[in-house]
Amino acid sequence: MPGGDIVYVLIVDDSRSSLALLGSIIREIVGDGIDLCLNPIEALKLCEERQYDLLLVDHIMPEMDGMAFIEALRARENYRTVPIVMVTSDVDKAIRIEAIGVGANDFLTKPFDPVELKARVTNLLALRNAQLELADHANRLAREVEKATMHLLAREEEIIWRLARAIEYRDGDTGEHVSRVAQISQIIGQGLGFSPERCRMIYLAAPLHDIGKIAIADAILSKPGKLTPEEMAIMREHVTIGARILAEADSDLIRTAELIAQSHHEKWDGTGYPDRLSGKDIPIEARIVALADVFDALCSERPYKRAWSLEEACAEIVRCSGTHFDPACVAAFQERWYEISALMGCDAPQLAASA
Repeated sequence: MPGGDIVYVLIVDDSRSSLALLGSIIREIVGDGIDLCLNPIEALKLCEERQYDLLLVDHIMPEMDGMAFIEALRARENYRTVPIVMVTSDVDKAIRIEAIGVGANDFLTKPFDPVELKARVTNLLALRNAQLELADHANRLAREVEKATMHLLAREEEIIWRLARAIEYRDGDTGEHVSRVAQISQIIGQGLGFSPERCRMIYLAAPLHDIGKIAIADAILSKPGKLTPEEMAIMREHVTIGARILAEADSDLIRTAELIAQSHHEKWDGTGYPDRLSGKDIPIEARIVALADVFDALCSERPYKRAWSLEEACAEIVRCSGTHFDPACVAAFQERWYEISALMGCDAPQLAASA
């Protein structure tokens, strides 16, 4: 066995003499790694306690015959490929076909020849050894692939966060806004019942929602006062610019970020921009980030506005349910208010209920 592990063999036969003979011959091959059992029910219990590498099972036994025993054993995941020899005095072809059907790998006909028995056992143990080595190799490869994949994902995440922070610095922030939007978006996704994988995808894609702002002039982007209609039209171009920057990506993450960049300013009632999408025509990822982005923006101080209190921001989100925001996202936001308020540095989870 791989690594010099002990080989374990189980022999199941209701005949004490047959059991003793089989045991003495096979012990010459495997040493002490052998168990003998007269009762098939007890043998199944032994198989729960120990992983055997080879089993020899008598055909005719009380309580449970060899066919039923093999069938019960093959139903267990860790015994699906373990070699099993059917020991029988019946040479009927139909019996052998049935045994193969329930999972027997080989046959030993009574009275058996010791030389033949040793040869069959040796060959089957070699097969088992090859199975274990192959499985061990596959597990090592799987671990290496997982490690490499995690490394690539970590690098992808690092690049996204560095790019998002660069965008925020240009927008006059320190990068905390994109971090909070990402975390709130993940929390809302969890509230909607999304899988951990999908929630993490949204978490990593959300920081790029305003990537298109890198193409907006500083005079507009950093203007302390209210924008003129012409300036607002230019500012709104950041969504389509962002979508173009992220377009035609092979990465699922970047494709998700593209959806968010393009549609995070759409509104549930169809009055948003740039495409005036409404309801479920707006990608769910964009609906989630839209809520998270507005909420954190309300709570943040800007050159043109004061920071709202959490109570005021929460009330505004609830008020805009069904108009600006997807009602399902608002419900998830309220349901997870404890986590969101904690993220914002507040110990008042009851705010959502009072809003």
